Amino acid sequence: MDKKELTYEQAVARLEEIVSALEDNSVSLDKALELFEEGTKLTAFCTKLLNEAKQKITEIEKD
Repeated sequence: MDKKELTYEQAVARLEEIVSALEDNSVSLDKALELFEEGTKLTAFCTKLLNEAKQKITEIEKD
């Protein structure tokens, strides 16, 4: 799924799946690294969305 089509909620759900898989220790090292990289990108995506929402709220409160 393209990140542009991804909602915050979907990204968080995917992050939860990744954490579960990594905690389960049932994936290979290569797959764990791949999941870790995906998780890092999703975390950055979520942080960006949260920062944008915070900025919008700040602008609304000013008005």
